[in-house]
Amino acid sequence: QVQLVESGGGSVQAGGSLRLSCTASGRIFSSYVIGWFRQAPGKEREFVVGRRWSGGGMSHAGSVEGRFSLSIDYAKNTVYLYGNSLKPEDTAVYFCAAHQSKVVLTTSKEYNYWGQGTQVTVSS
Repeated sequence: QVQLVESGGGSVQAGGSLRLSCTASGRIFSSYVIGWFRQAPGKEREFVVGRRWSGGGMSHAGSVEGRFSLSIDYAKNTVYLYGNSLKPEDTAVYFCAAHQSKVVLTTSKEYNYWGQGTQVTVSS
């Protein structure tokens, strides 16, 4: 029903910035929540930032508070993840995900639509 495709990953030096894109197709309702997750080698997938498709405040993981944000271009059905002041520990495969909810949930098992992921590598 919902397909998500990420793009924009790559290599960046510590202190740099990133912008990832997630283009959604299919039926996106205002009741959906869009989230970005990441997974580093040997670690569990973790929540980064999320927001309701219809708007409202963002929820952030503590490790990215003040550095990462999310925006939506409704004309393009595209969700962006912005990150700055990147650190080597931000290195991971980044995924966008979606699910229907009234609140932003932070556990990956709650999300039933996922993109394929895009690698971000931050070098020191």
